[in-house]
Amino acid sequence: MARKRSHTRRSPRSNPRGVLTVHGGGFGFVQTAEGAYFVPASKMAGAFDGDLVEVAPLPPTGGKGGARQPHQGAARPGDQPAARVLRVVDRAHDTLVGRYEVAEPFGVVVPEDARIPYDIFTMRSDHPDVPDGSLVRVRITAFPTRHTAATGVVEEVIGQAGDEGVGVDLIVARRKLETAFSDGALAEARAAVLDEAGALAEGYRDLRERFTLTIDPADARDFDDALSLEPVVLESGKMPRSVRFVDERGPGAVRWRLGVHIADVSHYVPWNSSIDLDARRRATSVYLADRVIPMLPEELSGDLCSLKPGEVRRTMTADLYLDDGARLVGYELYPALIRSDARLTYDEAQALLERAAGRADGTAEDDALARRLAGLSCLARKRAAAREAAGGLDFATVEAKVRLDAEGHPVGIDLRRKTDATSLVEEAMILANETVARHLRDARFPGIFRVHDKPSPDSLAALVPVFQEFAWFGGIDQNRLVAGDPHVLGQVLEASAGRPEGELVSTLVLRSMKRAVYRPACEPHYGLASAAYTHFTSPIRRYPDLVVHRMLKAQLTRRPERFDQEVAALPWIAEHSSNMERVAEKAARESQELKIVEYMERSVGQAFPAVVSGVTNYGVYVRLENTAEGLVPLKCLGREYFAFDPVLHRLTGEDTGTVYRLGQRLPVVLAAADPRSGRLDFRPARDGGR
Repeated sequence: MARKRSHTRRSPRSNPRGVLTVHGGGFGFVQTAEGAYFVPASKMAGAFDGDLVEVAPLPPTGGKGGARQPHQGAARPGDQPAARVLRVVDRAHDTLVGRYEVAEPFGVVVPEDARIPYDIFTMRSDHPDVPDGSLVRVRITAFPTRHTAATGVVEEVIGQAGDEGVGVDLIVARRKLETAFSDGALAEARAAVLDEAGALAEGYRDLRERFTLTIDPADARDFDDALSLEPVVLESGKMPRSVRFVDERGPGAVRWRLGVHIADVSHYVPWNSSIDLDARRRATSVYLADRVIPMLPEELSGDLCSLKPGEVRRTMTADLYLDDGARLVGYELYPALIRSDARLTYDEAQALLERAAGRADGTAEDDALARRLAGLSCLARKRAAAREAAGGLDFATVEAKVRLDAEGHPVGIDLRRKTDATSLVEEAMILANETVARHLRDARFPGIFRVHDKPSPDSLAALVPVFQEFAWFGGIDQNRLVAGDPHVLGQVLEASAGRPEGELVSTLVLRSMKRAVYRPACEPHYGLASAAYTHFTSPIRRYPDLVVHRMLKAQLTRRPERFDQEVAALPWIAEHSSNMERVAEKAARESQELKIVEYMERSVGQAFPAVVSGVTNYGVYVRLENTAEGLVPLKCLGREYFAFDPVLHRLTGEDTGTVYRLGQRLPVVLAAADPRSGRLDFRPARDGGR
């Protein structure tokens, strides 16, 4: 009797999905909603590092379960189930950078990224002039399969393998950063003029006699912002009519006028001009270890828009009227002409502040510059305290900047920490940004706003088991922490500050935060405890700031031609600017890491104190005091097997019980430094790295 066909519809099988992370040995890991999977090198199915893939679990082999990792000292079998890549859902790369090798009739591109083991085949006849050994960027036209090789087309010749300085060039090419301006943009920039008389006729206020100063890093090439500060002693009713009051106490409470003067880039870059189109695509300047890729041509970014001392410049000015408690009482927003009186580096400003603070006998310098710096610093401390009381978060981060010689070789690593000088600038900029955001919001006017969403409970809950390792965490309300109470997060940062794990705790809390993004709607900024925030203070280097300037001018005066076009483009501009900000940050970080590795090459074999900054199932990452970070592979930790706990971020030895955890001090020896891959390898020091 014939069997009846069942018409019962089966539920489609759902396979795990996640982003593939490939390691130098060719194997990889995929973090999915169902957990993490180990992918052997033979099961990649043409997937590249960073691809979103769909995987199928492999049957367990040997022992108690999952496949044994192909490296000494791996996690216990079963701790990491194995899987194979079924298909690539979304590709992370459409171009690659690699070494061009002539193999007639092909030109074979060998990727510089060791995590991508697939050569890209191009036709030699398409580019017969590309020299053998060149570094090129290739666009992939067909990705590899089990039966076919990857193919592509050469887009750009970057340089010759082995050339000095080519490392940063590779980063520029890999991130597809624009380095040349259009002819139209260059012509418009060369034709731009200041025109002081025209500015005054247009209604710009004349502030050329007001004392203003700039404070920037020593290596800054463009100066977006200048500050001024004067005491204000005005009787009630004597304030300028244009001042908008935000405090019911009115003008009687006013004590200080803080001026924040921002380069008026929008005057020189009208909507849809050639300069604007170039700047819009770039969306941001990119600050690499050995160069700056500016958003605007040099004629503007380094000259006409830069607030150089002694030079008259157009600005958009925010006069912020404060009381003795540094609370905002009122404000004015308007275009102006200024002439900066002094240019200070952060170190110079800090030295002046410290010298003044050290004169207990009252004989501190009483010149205009020192007095204003002291006043700005006093207001900044009060503003920071008020923000902290409102729930603002202050992360103790350290920025590493590699110091280069004239030939671009690294000669040192400078660590930049927060100081009174950096704080006084930061607090003035935050207040100006908040004021402009509230102004546009209350006027119901279009704009681009800087939004920082509240962190997810899951990301905060993941911190609890890690922080429970520390005694000070006993006094923290865990429920309020997971709920995202910023005051509790502030308690965590304060309790860990100054301890060996303090910087790591700050980093982990920061990683748990969502990224701040640009949006065309005004929403709160969680990290700053601000109901309204925007970016107004850096239009030379950030496109959203330029847009905010245009919107502010349109609200204060009259709407320009094509205003509706720009308003309609705000959602796209906000999203594009957020994306390009991430690209620029990655490129900047990669360039610094590259130079750090180059600098560390001379120290191979030397021992260093370090802190465990990351724990994985293939080893532990350590961070040196100079911020250099690298991997101690599992095989260097011991011959035993280690159980990996992804919740506690901990490795535990099966035989000895040796534990490696986040924040642990671990003396290490630098085993290898490879600038080509940007990688540092360490091993525990013999004198008790455990």
